[in-house]
Amino acid sequence: MQEIIVIGGGVVGLTSAWWLVEAGYRVTLLERAPAPGMGTSFSNGGQLSYRYVAPLADAGVPLKAVQWLFQEHGPLRFKPQFDLHQWRWLASFLANCRADVNRRMTNKLLELGDLSRRAMAELAPTVPLDAFQWRDAGKLVVYRTQKAFDAAVAKPDTAGTRQVWSAAECVAREPALAAMEDRLAGGIYNGGEAVADCYAFCVALAERLAAHPRFAGFIQVEATRILADKGRVTALETSAGPIAADAYVLAAGMQSRALGLTAGIDLPLYPLKGYSLTAPIRLDDVAPEISVTDFERKVLYARIGDKLRVAAMVDMVGEDLSLNEKRLDSLARQVRETMPRAADYTQIVPWAGLRPATPTSSPIIGATPYANLWLNVGHGPLGFTFACGTASLLADLMQGKPMPFPLDGLTYRH
Repeated sequence: MQEIIVIGGGVVGLTSAWWLVEAGYRVTLLERAPAPGMGTSFSNGGQLSYRYVAPLADAGVPLKAVQWLFQEHGPLRFKPQFDLHQWRWLASFLANCRADVNRRMTNKLLELGDLSRRAMAELAPTVPLDAFQWRDAGKLVVYRTQKAFDAAVAKPDTAGTRQVWSAAECVAREPALAAMEDRLAGGIYNGGEAVADCYAFCVALAERLAAHPRFAGFIQVEATRILADKGRVTALETSAGPIAADAYVLAAGMQSRALGLTAGIDLPLYPLKGYSLTAPIRLDDVAPEISVTDFERKVLYARIGDKLRVAAMVDMVGEDLSLNEKRLDSLARQVRETMPRAADYTQIVPWAGLRPATPTSSPIIGATPYANLWLNVGHGPLGFTFACGTASLLADLMQGKPMPFPLDGLTYRH
């Protein structure tokens, strides 16, 4: 039985480990945190957006980004640094801000989203949906300006499932939006989208993994270097000494970039820092039942169990996990203005995470120049959405099985 080491215990690493043990491999999972799911998976937006997968890079985005930088409560903050990774990533991102690239990558991510939805459903008998508060909430994207709303409506409905709602219809179907009805142009709703607690999913899947006969266990260590010779990885240097296996999977979020460089693998990843607020929902609160995205402000609202989760903002400030009080205060003000009666905002719990993004918003899956080193990285803000799909693709690739669709744009290029 082939021995595999998976590096990374977030949602992507855990799903990778699960699909690999189910494929017949013996798997060990390395995670530097005290427990799985404690990093970027811990308090993310909680939305499983299989159809709303528009890449960040698009025509017109550079101009919008400049405008956002000058807005006091804008969704983007950029801190220039003496960091080659930052500037190379930004240059590649700008080069991909074209309508044709966005259209091509959107179609590819829609294929991945559909696969991920089906893969999550296949996992349900093993990890019950109620174990992580999964709910088929649907997704409503609301627009404040007529121009943005008209542009969204003009785009083709590739899935054939969307519903276009007026401002009044948005409020009728989602009463939590009542306070902003006079500031809405309209909204677009898609069924089949879900919300869930990503951290609870990680905990539940880790428990199932621990009980699997082919799972060799979790090891709390930090991988520091990939050792390779003659086209193969020979071992990992870790904080507890070298560890070896037959093959290795790199699925360690932003840590993947530094670790890959030790073996000459230059991953186009940059941390897009995002924030979330979590507040308890009281009996008389009017919390959203539908998953809501405020398009212009780039703020996401999701009811997860008895809590409201709000996620927003992109800070390009390097690997800085500190909680920026000004950004958090700005987000809290916007939330109170948009949904004033949705939760108990006196008990907000703030959080920040680093989303490992590629310039095209597409994850990187599969082979590397080393015959026994594989990748599952770069999911950006859609790690929870795509984790099951990319894990199933990875397991099939490692077994030499045919792919359900071409992986152009989703593989490592060197």
